[in-house]
Amino acid sequence: MSAVTSIAPAGNAAALAHFAARLAFETDVSDVAADLQDGVPGLVVIDSRSKESWDQGHVDGAVHLPTGEIAARAESLVPKDTVVVTYCWGPGCNGATRAALEFAKLGYAVKEMIGGFEYWAREGFPVATSAGVTRHPIDKLTAPVSGIACAC
Repeated sequence: MSAVTSIAPAGNAAALAHFAARLAFETDVSDVAADLQDGVPGLVVIDSRSKESWDQGHVDGAVHLPTGEIAARAESLVPKDTVVVTYCWGPGCNGATRAALEFAKLGYAVKEMIGGFEYWAREGFPVATSAGVTRHPIDKLTAPVSGIACAC
C-alpha cells in the first residue's frame, strides 16, 4: 500500500480551487524580492516581529509593525489601497499569519510571505540592520547559488 495514495488525491475541481486559493493568500520571498527590486507600486511589506528581532535584521524596504500594534497603527502607516505582505521569522512561526489576520480584519488586501525572514536571508536577499544592508551567502538547499531565479 502506498503512503502517498492511502488517501486519494483530491479531484481536479477541488485541486484547482485549493491551489488557486493558496496563491491568493501566499507569496514567496523570491516574488517579494523581485517586486521590491522593481519598485512595484502599491505593495507594503510588513515585519510583524519584535523590535529586537527587527534590529537583528529585516527585509530591506520593509515596515516594522509588530502584530500587537497593527490594529492601533496600521491605518496611519499603510495606505488602504495597498497590498500588504506580512512576514515573521520563518516556516516554524505563525506570526505572519496572525499579522495577516489583523490586516484582513481592517479591510486590507493581504498576503503572507511563506518562508519568512529565515528564507529571505537564506536565499541571499538584502538584509538591513542599523549597520547597513548586507547579504548572506545563498544556501544551496533553498536557491540556486548562481543567483539566477529558480524560475519555478
